[in-house]
Amino acid sequence: MALSPSAMQQTAHTEDEHGLLVDLHVAFIQALDRKRDSLAYHLTTHLRTNGVYWGLVALEIMGRPDALDAQALIDYVLSCWDQRTGGFGSHPGHDPHILSTLSAIQILAIKDALPLLEQDGKRKRLIQFIVGLQLPDGSVQGDKWGETDTRFLYCAVSALAHLGALGRFNRTAAINHILRCHNYDGGFGLCQGAESHSGQVFVCIAALSILDALHHIDRDKVGWWLSERQLPNGGLNGRPQKLEDVCYSWWVLSALSMIGRLHWIDAGKLSRFILSAQDPDDGGIADRPDNVTDVFHTNFGVAGLSLLGFPGLEPVDPTYCMPAKVIRKLGIEKEYQLPAPRAAPQPQ
Repeated sequence: MALSPSAMQQTAHTEDEHGLLVDLHVAFIQALDRKRDSLAYHLTTHLRTNGVYWGLVALEIMGRPDALDAQALIDYVLSCWDQRTGGFGSHPGHDPHILSTLSAIQILAIKDALPLLEQDGKRKRLIQFIVGLQLPDGSVQGDKWGETDTRFLYCAVSALAHLGALGRFNRTAAINHILRCHNYDGGFGLCQGAESHSGQVFVCIAALSILDALHHIDRDKVGWWLSERQLPNGGLNGRPQKLEDVCYSWWVLSALSMIGRLHWIDAGKLSRFILSAQDPDDGGIADRPDNVTDVFHTNFGVAGLSLLGFPGLEPVDPTYCMPAKVIRKLGIEKEYQLPAPRAAPQPQ
């Protein structure tokens, strides 16, 4: 269940801010699939299922769930299923991977289409595919080629939670592997001994949350490392001495929410940074102001604003990066800290 912050921890933010360009962002996402003649469209097929998920979540958070054709989305996702292995690829004919498999499951969950996996034994084979990626040491491969990463472990845990099949996973081995990737500075790496990184902190904290194992970590120590990611301009970076990037608005805030330290970030400054990275002409959000926009940063910028309690946005679940209402319906919600209420932006 979500936990509200105490009045002593947070207060409403009333700083003047530029508005979120919802209509432009919706149009930006809708136009992505119409650019099939561009080279970029064909060079990004390895991210297509992920891209659909990013765009769909952003639309849900902005309150525009019907901006994309639901049946077309469902049909596309099912066309990416690999009947040989039971997993989902990023595009029809592509090899299955845990990253695209999770995105496919999340898209179906958002569109209330998970029951379709019961047809032809897809759900059973899908669970077997995911469980089969876990190695004896608790780590998880992304695919049959053997690369392991804490991202892949999180994807497996999240996917199995969506499918109601966590009981098939070796929880103890997974938890122990994550804890071996926990560094002395409070962060987490992609494997044991790897450098701490905000993205890896999110996947490790979220996996521990889903596995009911957050009691193994020092929340203050992790929260300190995460809060140090905020730079003077309000943006967050992924690790020390790096530039700010809008996507870390999600990776950092979501982890802070799950450990109850969301109030350790200056919400007003971060909101202004995210909004400054919008394209006021064509829509979309970039990694930082004046850079090229993309659906990845658009989603995580909007999701970050939702975690900050930005007015007019639908709640997002920080554990799964999914609409909170979808996660509640699935009955897999974990404890997290809600944002403080925000005042509506003042007109410019």
